[in-house]
Amino acid sequence: MRVMSAGDGYKYLLRTVAAGDGDRSLSTPLTRYYLEAGTPPGQWLGSGVAALGKGQLAVGDQVSEAQLQLLMGMGRDPVTGDPLGHAFPAYKSVTERIEARIAGLDPDMSPGAKGEAVAQIEAEETERGMRRAVAGFDFTFSVPKSASALWAVADAGTQALIGEAHHAAVAEVVAFMEREVATTRTGATAGDGAVAQVDVTGLVATAFDHFDSRAGDPHLHTHVVISNKVQTVLDGKWRSLDGRPMHAAVVALSELHEAVFADHMTRTFGVEWEARDMGRDRNPAWAISSVPEELVAEFSTRARHIDTETDRLIADFASKHGRRPSPATIMKLRAQATLSTRPEKEVHSLADLTHQWRTRAIGVLGQDATGWARAVTNNDRALLLRADDVPLEAVAELGQSVVEVVGEKRSTWRRWNLMAEASRQTMGWRFATMQDREAVEGMIADAAESVSLRLTPPDFATSPVTFRRVDGTSVFRPKHSTVFSSELLLAAEDRLLDRSRTLTAPTVPVATVERITAHPMPRTGCSGRTKLTR
Repeated sequence: MRVMSAGDGYKYLLRTVAAGDGDRSLSTPLTRYYLEAGTPPGQWLGSGVAALGKGQLAVGDQVSEAQLQLLMGMGRDPVTGDPLGHAFPAYKSVTERIEARIAGLDPDMSPGAKGEAVAQIEAEETERGMRRAVAGFDFTFSVPKSASALWAVADAGTQALIGEAHHAAVAEVVAFMEREVATTRTGATAGDGAVAQVDVTGLVATAFDHFDSRAGDPHLHTHVVISNKVQTVLDGKWRSLDGRPMHAAVVALSELHEAVFADHMTRTFGVEWEARDMGRDRNPAWAISSVPEELVAEFSTRARHIDTETDRLIADFASKHGRRPSPATIMKLRAQATLSTRPEKEVHSLADLTHQWRTRAIGVLGQDATGWARAVTNNDRALLLRADDVPLEAVAELGQSVVEVVGEKRSTWRRWNLMAEASRQTMGWRFATMQDREAVEGMIADAAESVSLRLTPPDFATSPVTFRRVDGTSVFRPKHSTVFSSELLLAAEDRLLDRSRTLTAPTVPVATVERITAHPMPRTGCSGRTKLTR
């Protein structure tokens, strides 16, 4: 996910997202497709679209450049131009804030004291940086590389079906976001915002399909740009999205999309999936079993460049600090490597790209790539699960397993951490519908919560019906904000605290040290000879 700022974010959206990362000139047409260089037109997505343009917009309609400018650049209705709530706030620049604070200093200050105060003000404001209004959130939904490889070499009909599976998964995850993630805040403002987190009528989003990576490899993915403007269920007013759950749910949404897409692929083509080891510091990757890893590697040029640079940065870190970086630091180093190895994007037509990909695949597969793809996607239908096919005992066991895995990575967790791990642990299962998958993963998360130790105190008063959500929770407590831990982790913390209070350490008498150092101990080297060491 990338946060898009008002103004500059609109320009980024047009130059890159709406143009397939091609950094197009703003004077060129918005989209060109298949036989010409570029990507297909963007489409409107989300149930909130129905409230725009006095009913003139619908999900699936093509997005125009003028509409993007109104919505993302100005926060207005993309059809009528009417304001959607308050205009995007304009914040002072760093220089303006510095000048304002300096002007407010006591005029009777001595030159020396004033110089120190000015230096401190400049340092503080520079560190704060430039604050910008949030216009929206750019979520990138990518299919697994094995599916991109299959899509790249398949015939046009199969390509279209894989694309439909991807689009269906994206639409279902966006609908899930509308139910479980999207909220706004209202009420008396104090501190960091309003006191009540309330539901919205839906999300207003635009979806842009991209076909390739910056290295020219097949990389089917969709940018879903979600507007920060949402309509409140409580009073019908337009407000801003609450950004906190949007950030908190990113990993869980990513895992859910991958699982839902895999379900769609199995329903359509009967393909099977398997977990493949990605090496140290990387989670296993799920891949279509019948797509060989050699073909995936052929189409992973960008990933190889990033991995090589990441390994170099890890080695540099270890050399400098005398230890291997933590997983969190490795993630930052990988992000750094992604940016430093990022090449300029060359925009080609899908026809040219498909021809190149099929030629490259023939060298790996040793046969006609399109014929191979046809055989892969012509399997018998696999067994699909319904929610009631999963025994409650299995749900309880998975709930316990989820807590154990999450507890190895963090000391506290929330619902979204449990949901992400529940998606990972059920990735090998194929479900008949999105509703079945969502129900089972929700039950597993409930089971995980039940065996976790709740740290957030319960509500001490019951909110009136008006201030309760559909599920009965209070709007005065953010969704899925309860913090959990486990007795095992708290016991470990108690042991560490006990150790920290111990101010003594094991000792060795001086005479023993002198005796050992005065008489070298013999050890056997790899040659079998006895060596003397001190």
